[in-house]
Parts: sequence; C-alpha cells; structure tokens
Amino acid sequence: MRDLPAFDDPNLLIGAQTLSDGGVYRLRDDLAIVQSVDFFAPVVDDPFVYGQIAAANSLSDLYAMGATPRTCMNVVGFPDKDADPELLRRILAGGAERAIAAGAVIVGGHSVRDGEIKYGMSVTGVVDPAKMVTNAGARVGDALVLTKGLGTGVVTTALRGDRCPDDVLAVAVASMVRLNADASRLMVELGASAATDITGFGLLGHALEMASASGVTLVVRANELPVLDGAEALATEENRSGASGANREAVGAHARIEGVEGARRELLFDPQTSGGLLVAIEEDRAGEYVERVRASGDGLAAVVGKVTGAGDTRIVVVDR
Repeated sequence: MRDLPAFDDPNLLIGAQTLSDGGVYRLRDDLAIVQSVDFFAPVVDDPFVYGQIAAANSLSDLYAMGATPRTCMNVVGFPDKDADPELLRRILAGGAERAIAAGAVIVGGHSVRDGEIKYGMSVTGVVDPAKMVTNAGARVGDALVLTKGLGTGVVTTALRGDRCPDDVLAVAVASMVRLNADASRLMVELGASAATDITGFGLLGHALEMASASGVTLVVRANELPVLDGAEALATEENRSGASGANREAVGAHARIEGVEGARRELLFDPQTSGGLLVAIEEDRAGEYVERVRASGDGLAAVVGKVTGAGDTRIVVVDR
C-alpha cells in the first residue's frame, strides 16, 4: 500500500497512517463521521448467530473510537446456486438485530456470488472530534484495561474440528455477540487516553499498533489477562489457526515475552472475533472503569498492564 496516493485534506482527521480502527472525516468543528468495514466467513454453525457476531464485530471499530453508530450497509458473499437462500435471510436477520441493538439503521448493502459464505458490514458513526478516542494517545503512566476475555479464536477453531464442548462455545458466543457499546461510552466518560478493539490481529498485534502509534511501550501482565471459561484448555497447537501464526510473525521482534509459555502464550496471538476493547486510561480511574464495565455486563474486564516510556521493544509481556 506504500505506493498508493496519500490524501491531503484538512478535514481528514484520521486516515490509514496509524492503522486506526476507523477513518475519521470532519463535517464541522463539533461533528465528524467515523467509517469502517469488516466481513468474514462463518465462525459458528447457526446463521442467525453468525450474523449477530459479524455485525457486532464490524460495529466494534466505531466503539473503539468512542463513536456512536448511525448507519450500516451489509456486505455479502453467497453461493446462491449451491446454498439455501434461507441461510442468507437468517444471516441478515442476525445482523439487523445487532444493528437495532446499537441504535443504528441498515440503509442497504451489496452482494456478490462467492464460493464461500461471507458477511459483514460497512459502518458509519458520528463523534465530536474533541471527544474522539484513537489508538495514538496512550500516555506514560496509564493503566491498560481489557474489557472482554480472550479465547474466541481457539474456541471457533476447535468448533471446526468438532473439539469444542457446548458450554465453552456458549460462553464464547455470548461474548462475541455482545456489543462494546457500554465499554465505549464509559471510556469516553472517564477520559480514556487511547483505545483499540482486539480482533483478528490478536491481543499483541493490536497492542503493537497502539504502542507504535503512541510512541510508547506497553507492558502486559499475562497472569492478569481475562480468558473465557474453558478457552485456556483449548489453547493448544491443535487449535491454532493460520491467523495465529501470521500474528506471531507480524509481532516478531517488536515484543519481548518473559517467562510466559503454554496456553497463556498461545492466547497472546489468538485472533479474536468481536473481542473487547484495550483501553489506556489514567491509573487512578482504571479501577472505576473496570468496576463499571463489569456492572454493564462485561464481567471479565480487568486491568492487564501499564504504559511506559518507549523501550527497546514496543511490547513487553511478563508472567506476573
């Protein structure tokens, strides 16, 4: 992408430079639109639930920036000659249910014939630029909070191999369907410095983006990371996805991992679907933020580290 043209527009507040969760374009001094798009193949068998998860995942980019979702457009790939159209109806119904829950409207969309089912959304939200949260504002001394448990990647990979217990799947589905709306609202209310949502690049991949954009080092305490019930037992090489390996390579020498092995190390790179927010917030407000996020329904929210001055690596993971 380095050879693509750069756009020089004074109202383009955030483009692709910092690998932000969404692009931001100013309409007036107190109003900007935030846009993002995401779609993927099914991660669960139930088409309605798949639609819910894909929509929640797409909306999460807006929540990571403190934006309020307004409009959504469906993005669909579907093998219309080989699959029952009822599947697509159920997928779209699931997406619509989450859009309604977010207070947004679906204004249309686009579909193409595809050999594999794919679904997601292009989403647009609004934000006051003065209250916008980005991945580039983490400050030395901030605490790091993760609002949802890790493990959706190993759970859905195990599901594809018929190795996932039903109760573990149910916990992961409940997490993936849940919107990051309350976690977003509360981080803005409490003055968070920076945030990003944890999705396909895994915890360390998205943490690296935040650390690089902010010019700091993030220290992550592996033993304090929240994990979905039952997911740690599935965090084995057998349930490692290709994306997990790609995440390891991408993070590479940018992270120093001290004394963390086995399942906990695996979960550092596990690609998440509709994961939680990683929030940098003043240390003296972190406890209140965690308490209020838990009360809103994200019961695994936890302080998981801190922001320090830039060191020899962008990420340091310790086992304590």
